Amino acid sequence: MFASIGLKLWISPIFLNKEKTIEKACKAILEAGENGANSIVFPEAFISGYPDWVWLIPNSKGADLNELYVKLVENAVSVPDHSTRKLCEAAKEVGINVVIGMHERNTETSNASLFNSLLFIDDKGLILGKHRKLIPTGGERLIWSQGEGNTLRSYDTTAGKIAGLICWENFMPLARNAIYEFGTQILVSPTWDKSSNWIQSMQHIAREGGLFVISTCMVLKMEDIPDEYEFKKLYPEEREWINVGNSSIIAPDGHFLAGPLEAEEAILYADIDLNQIIKAKRMFDVVGHYSRPDVFTFDVKNNKA
Repeated sequence: MFASIGLKLWISPIFLNKEKTIEKACKAILEAGENGANSIVFPEAFISGYPDWVWLIPNSKGADLNELYVKLVENAVSVPDHSTRKLCEAAKEVGINVVIGMHERNTETSNASLFNSLLFIDDKGLILGKHRKLIPTGGERLIWSQGEGNTLRSYDTTAGKIAGLICWENFMPLARNAIYEFGTQILVSPTWDKSSNWIQSMQHIAREGGLFVISTCMVLKMEDIPDEYEFKKLYPEEREWINVGNSSIIAPDGHFLAGPLEAEEAILYADIDLNQIIKAKRMFDVVGHYSRPDVFTFDVKNNKA
């Protein structure tokens, strides 16, 4: 079985502007679908931008952080809402599966807390589900709440069984094992991490899980952040790039099918053969003949997948 995966590299969000970011995302979905891709993956927190100020502004600056948090909540997504409807319509129009990162409101209760979430949409324009990042990293804990285990799962799509782990969730061995247990064939790993160490980890995970990995990292330039945001002045004056991306598509044997692509506008495409998964698992199947259930037990609490 073959599938064409489109990975939108360069596209940056319209910073803290949900409506314009949704418009840009829909254009990318249509472009990828018209070029023959049956899936497209967007970066972590694409709607509507990664809150990089958490690494710049100390928590003692409460007034500054409050104003920025209000903007984040105002431009966050509720699932479902008008924003998700537009994304679903675009996916349906060109028959493409979509996975997109977003700030998500906790609409089930206060509507004022945020999750770092992935939304999964199939090629018929239907919402399959969402995944909320289990644990934000470092300064991100000032922004995002902790996700629940019941959003860990995989989804059957026309490209194969797709699941997602967000950024450093991928470093959590038990979270990865859960994804493997669900029979995942394509792991999407949206991230803010552009480092060579991250890419090496993605190659390891592809080999460990015997699956395809899509690592997509948001590219962001200084000029993408409007001058009205004071935290922009905290970067070095000569800085051009805040994040250069370094996204890639990786095969089950750890080899690159596309990328890594850095600081360059492009869509990465790759045709994947799901039989490569079976070939990889002949020697090592972490949840199959290598799992040793007589020695180890594994369980995800409150998971209905």
